[in-house]
Amino acid sequence: MAEVLAIVGETPRAKSLVLNVPGWPGHLAGQHVDVRLTADDGYQAERSYSIASPPEQKEVVLTVERIDDGEVSPFLTGEATVGDRFELRGPIGRYFTWSPQDGGPLQLVAGGSGVVPLMAMIRHRARNGDGTVARLLYSSRTRDVIIYRDELDRLAGSDDRLGVVYTLTRESVPGWQGRTGRVDRAMLDAVAFAPELKPHVYICGPTPFVENVANLLVAQGHPPGRVKTERFGPTGGT
Repeated sequence: MAEVLAIVGETPRAKSLVLNVPGWPGHLAGQHVDVRLTADDGYQAERSYSIASPPEQKEVVLTVERIDDGEVSPFLTGEATVGDRFELRGPIGRYFTWSPQDGGPLQLVAGGSGVVPLMAMIRHRARNGDGTVARLLYSSRTRDVIIYRDELDRLAGSDDRLGVVYTLTRESVPGWQGRTGRVDRAMLDAVAFAPELKPHVYICGPTPFVENVANLLVAQGHPPGRVKTERFGPTGGT
């Protein structure tokens, strides 16, 4: 069972839940967990959520974006309070993981809340004082739904080997310093590592976003075996 220790508002629709999980065996950056809720009448709903915290942190942090017709996210983002307990299983998955020992360059591409497992990698890198050169390309619908923006800006501002590029797909904001438009070949040519550098590539987001970006990168010349993907339903920042 996981117990909620704190709840942090990230955006109008996303919150981070800081959890105490007794007996937690530790995790790798990029892994996820299954959360199961049980109603008073016995009905159960289960969903998977990526872990946002780095392996060095003893608490497990899940960042959850509310899906209006969802069965789990409305409770976690709108009803859960400190002290609540729920079932949690994990960590799960070893394919979509990265550690400093894997080396770099490290190319991360996120759509919407797909940034969560990539943030675990960025935090893991920072906690280790690791000098792997890394870049994040982060696509969001609007500026107000960029998750972790302050932390990302702070980390990138203090580390010249970490680059963060935002692109907005649903608005054009006066004074906006980032990019606008969907991730396409031209954008990847401009901001992503070239195939000759043999980067480790991790893409996470809604299925259409992930498939499109992965196909573009392979067409660009990246070996398919170095392009790792994780995807979820039709939500996020495409």
